[in-house]
Amino acid sequence: MSSGYDRVVQPAAGDEALENHLGGDEAKNYRQYELDMVAPHVGRSMLEIGSGLGHFAEQFLPRLDRLVVSDFDPYCVEQLRKRFAGRDDIDVLQFGLPTDIPLEDKVDTVVMMNVLEHIEEDAEALRSLAKVTLPGGRIIIWVPGYMQLYGDFDRKVGHVQRYTPKTLRSTVAKAGLDIDVLKPINFLGGIAWWAAVRRGGVGYPDPRLVKIYDRTVVPATRLIERFITPPFGQTVFCVARVPR
Repeated sequence: MSSGYDRVVQPAAGDEALENHLGGDEAKNYRQYELDMVAPHVGRSMLEIGSGLGHFAEQFLPRLDRLVVSDFDPYCVEQLRKRFAGRDDIDVLQFGLPTDIPLEDKVDTVVMMNVLEHIEEDAEALRSLAKVTLPGGRIIIWVPGYMQLYGDFDRKVGHVQRYTPKTLRSTVAKAGLDIDVLKPINFLGGIAWWAAVRRGGVGYPDPRLVKIYDRTVVPATRLIERFITPPFGQTVFCVARVPR
């Protein structure tokens, strides 16, 4: 079966790759926001899809018995092998989705941060992941939200689409998965993204603006989302469950 990655041209990954840069040193608060959203749903064994250089997955090591990192890009896989060399509790895999994932022992949690939007056969990709997830286990999905925000940046990094809760619910249901959590998040970030990228015509976020955004918008968004679930956001967050 051909991989969505094969058909979606994405810039070669690396230390300065477009999407990796958004989670770099300019965005410490945003990185913490990602971690705090995902961590409560992670069990003792985790497979991360699209691990990049391994920064995100590494944060979970203190709570895990077993970690599997993976990527489709050869550069990333090489960097992951260097980063986790000598660790018996960490496996590094290279594959694109959908596919038969070369994993003998199933995990209780799969994490995919900004990956599903690159894959045309998204429901089939989730089915591939369900096969290596224990019954009752979770697949955590973090994807860019709302086609109204789709712009040059999305095209440059190879996004097939941006999701809404409705379209992601449909994809998850097609894959035969149940849903524990499904909601838009990062409400103020969505407005800022629309203003800068869509209305402002910015093809790629300026690192200086990312730093300002991280210091001001992210903390304000987190405060708001403690009290309300916003009707819209830069991101759609989903915790899907493999049926028992």
